Amino acid sequence: MAVVYVAEDPHFEREVAVKVLPAYFVHEADFHGRFEREAKTIASLEHHAIVPVYDYGEAESPFLVMRYMRGGTLSDKLKAGGPLLLEDAIRILERVADALDTAHRKDLVHRDLKPDNILFDEHGKAYLSDFGVVKIAQASTAFTKTGGILGTPAYMSPEQATGTGIDWRTDV
Repeated sequence: MAVVYVAEDPHFEREVAVKVLPAYFVHEADFHGRFEREAKTIASLEHHAIVPVYDYGEAESPFLVMRYMRGGTLSDKLKAGGPLLLEDAIRILERVADALDTAHRKDLVHRDLKPDNILFDEHGKAYLSDFGVVKIAQASTAFTKTGGILGTPAYMSPEQATGTGIDWRTDV
């Protein structure tokens, strides 16, 4: 849904990740709304294991400025080193589960948990990212078009794939 760039924040002299809605989605109300909702959602969570948002705005396209995670993704780690050691898997799951618990207490369902959305900082700590397809559990809209589903098919729960009964259990 978006393109992410590594950029330099000239004010604080640090690298940041800038997530930009592509130009071909700018005039699509569904995508624009989902992008803006992602910014508000992440800002409302304030959790030590969720990638923080530093800024949100619009220039030619809407953008989010987030912490740049130097340690790559869980996908990167699995490709480079194969299966994780049990202790490492437990440490990652504890952090991500705690972040999800915070989101679920606010009636938010991530709906796109996958190794690409678990990022690591330079110290190896796991962070949950990409709340672009989050669903507000009690909301009447899921920001999908009729007949459409959001998420990554290989990681969807059966309920998510069929569009029925989506709640916190979808993330579990």
